[in-house]
Parts: sequence; C-alpha cells; structure tokens
Amino acid sequence: MILYIHGFGSSGFGGKATLFRDYFEEEVITPSLSYVPALAIDTLEQIIEMLLAKDEKVGLVGSSLGGYYSIYLANKYDLKAVLINPAVNAYKTLDKIGMATNYYDGTSFEVTQEHLKSLKSFEVKDIKNQKNFMTLLQTEDEVLDYSEAAEKLSQSELIIEEGGNHSFENIESYFRKISIFLEQ
Repeated sequence: MILYIHGFGSSGFGGKATLFRDYFEEEVITPSLSYVPALAIDTLEQIIEMLLAKDEKVGLVGSSLGGYYSIYLANKYDLKAVLINPAVNAYKTLDKIGMATNYYDGTSFEVTQEHLKSLKSFEVKDIKNQKNFMTLLQTEDEVLDYSEAAEKLSQSELIIEEGGNHSFENIESYFRKISIFLEQ
C-alpha cells in the first residue's frame, strides 16, 4: 500500500494526490492532514500501524512538507519512501508565522511558533538507511532550494531534473519507476 503525504496547505484531494489515485487506484491512500504537525504525524502513524498490523507492505510518497514527514516516518518504521521536492528543513522553510491558505479549498489557518517547534521535533538529522529513499528534485523549484535535499539525501536514489517547479512537473512520468522502487 502506498501512503501519499501531501505538502503544506494542500490536501488528499490536491492535484498530485489525484494523479496518484488515478494511477495507483486502490493501492494508494491519500489522507487530508491537519496543518498542525503533531496531529498530522499522529494520523500518519495510526494509518501506518493499522496497515502493518494487517501485514500490508507500506511505502511512502511525500511531497514538500510531506517529504519531511516521510523522512521521519520511514526512519521510524524502516519503510521505503519516495520524496518529491522534499522540504528537508521544513521548520525553517515555513518560518512564516501568521495566516496561511489551504490551496485546495481556499480556507485559512494560522501557523504558530508552536507549530514550528513541533516541526523541528520531527527532524531527522541522521537518516538510518538512505537506500530506502528515492529523491525526485527539479532545479527550478520556486519554493525550496533543491540542493539542500540533494545534499541531505546524497546516498538515496537521487534524480535531479533541470527545470520544473515546486509541484514537480510531469510527476506521472515517474509513476512506473516509483512503483518498482517501492516494490523492491
């Protein structure tokens, strides 16, 4: 089972989540997560633990902030993970206290200092097994510096594409490769 983890201000019904559901059908779960980091991680841990209790093989796919969460969860549960333009320093990247917008439904929410502290608590300084990771980066990401992820995940299966953007243009062209990686 693939657990798709969306980025900041997105949802389980966002553009990439929909592409993953269309391609992987019943083999993917795309939950909409709380903007509160501790609640998002708690939800993801409950889903992972439920799947593992059923002897399901679990693979993670995380985009942006979802990539940050995926690093934490893959490290904790020894899972394979595909990271799409991951926010490897999310607590620094999101250091914008105040109101933010959910890109899917247009609602607003507040980012607080407590949220940033919570994000920092999920930071993984030393990744146990980088061979469990495939990292997909595009150099023209307008939100994140791709070189930070390339450096932190240099021992992962690292794919760097020139151009692109933060949402990772043409992600669907990697679906077969993602599937093979997670199945190995």
